[in-house]
Amino acid sequence: MKIIISPAKKMRTDYDFLAPRNTPVFIDRAKRLVEYLKGLSYDQLKVLLACNDEIATLNYDRYRRMDLEGPLTNPAILSYDGIQYKYMAPQVFETKYYEYIEQHLRILSGLYGILRPFDGVVPYRLEMQAKVKTDFCKNLYDYWNSGIFTELTKNDNVILNLASEEYSKIVSKFLVKDITYITCVFGEMTEGKVKEKGVYVKMARGEMVRFMAENNITDLQDVKRFDRLGFVYRDKLSDEKAWVFVRNGKEHAANPIG
Repeated sequence: MKIIISPAKKMRTDYDFLAPRNTPVFIDRAKRLVEYLKGLSYDQLKVLLACNDEIATLNYDRYRRMDLEGPLTNPAILSYDGIQYKYMAPQVFETKYYEYIEQHLRILSGLYGILRPFDGVVPYRLEMQAKVKTDFCKNLYDYWNSGIFTELTKNDNVILNLASEEYSKIVSKFLVKDITYITCVFGEMTEGKVKEKGVYVKMARGEMVRFMAENNITDLQDVKRFDRLGFVYRDKLSDEKAWVFVRNGKEHAANPIG
């Protein structure tokens, strides 16, 4: 089983207690993107990243001096700093949890394509939906094409999707019938419908990874036991493609699986 998650926009570089173990699989393709980004003017990069001046300046400087295989790389799992990663809290994992995520967890990335938790990365900003149009691709979905999916399913045919649609569609568009692909939906019941709220979804995705690592989940059905942050699996709201976890509410307190 492989678990896919999104990266975070914000990154950190202050971890030095665990060294990277691997070089990203698509490092050469990432280098090609970096060379393209290095050639952009400040204004062009700001438009591409759709950000303010502070973020544009930071990343313009980053790309100008970027060395993807230099001495300042950090393990990917410890480099992202968004809400999902705060609730996953990998910096306080036990050794066996690191072993679990190294085998099962993969981070999707606009720059690197796909990352194992201990692949060495440098701070960057490049969302998968960024309008990268060059002489070698019309956008990043075109650039990565089926490569991420092929790498992800090389030795596995079960995928648990905890990524946002922006990232997960680089995998889902290439699905074939012998691949089991389940998306976890985290929401609240509002007027009889399941409504997802961004912050809680990110929190739940992080907690789900931690839950799976702590419990060494290898059987997909055991994912349904997730019950953190008030979320409970609802069988009647789920189907073969999406497993729904509903947060709070008296309606599911007595019979959470029903």
